[in-house]
Amino acid sequence: MMIENIGARTIESIGNIGRFNRFAGRATSASLRSCFHPKSLPLIWTQMNVIGVRSVPVVMVTGAFVGMILAINAYDQLAGMGLEERLGVLINIAVVKELGPVLAAVMLAGRVGGALTAELGTMNVTEQIAAVQSMGTDPVKYLVAPRVLACLLLTPVLILYADLLGILGGYFVSVMHFGINSRAYWDFSAQGVELWDVCIGVIKGFFFGAAIAIISCYKGFTCREGAQGVGEACTEAFVGSFISILFLNFVFALVAKAIYSTFWTVQPLL
Repeated sequence: MMIENIGARTIESIGNIGRFNRFAGRATSASLRSCFHPKSLPLIWTQMNVIGVRSVPVVMVTGAFVGMILAINAYDQLAGMGLEERLGVLINIAVVKELGPVLAAVMLAGRVGGALTAELGTMNVTEQIAAVQSMGTDPVKYLVAPRVLACLLLTPVLILYADLLGILGGYFVSVMHFGINSRAYWDFSAQGVELWDVCIGVIKGFFFGAAIAIISCYKGFTCREGAQGVGEACTEAFVGSFISILFLNFVFALVAKAIYSTFWTVQPLL
């Protein structure tokens, strides 16, 4: 009996992976076609307002508190070694490379991903998606593609907002609260933070945004009937998006380190 259950769950998991990959392929294809279709622009603009503009306050507050908390926790260790003026380097690198992109994406997964899943899940339960399909319209192109494109385009912008507020929050605590010299703070930060660090955080945003949108839309399209089914789909969408963000961040750390050591830095000749 136990072996049968394990086998059934394994087959079900493989089937779910196949269905998700097929949905992701359809969503990617529909998004590419919508990029060059003038009639899709109003739908994309609407989703950009819902997904991007309304998420700015939450992302900015998250970034600001991340920078301030880093400054408070790291000051004592650096001050004990007489390196408190280098606090800005630690804060800004951590914010622009890791904490800013990841935490901004997690906030979007909770706010935007949950909203997308609930909206599409309700449409699925009330058979509105079936109605769209019955009228000869591809529901993936009409409902999913604008949301994927909006997340894909605006997540990097929101990450930049989180980075900016994280830097300013760290500066405020470091200079105003701990009394670190302002010029030294910025000079050491400029020496330690490179354009590469900022670019990596922004590039991550494209992949984070696409993962959040596709997973959330898939869960909305495939949720079970009833209010409980929609609620479970929202929870599964957030968990799946969160795990995907962490996995993609790990992959980017490996790839970025290899690229940086190979092409970005100049190796001395022996």
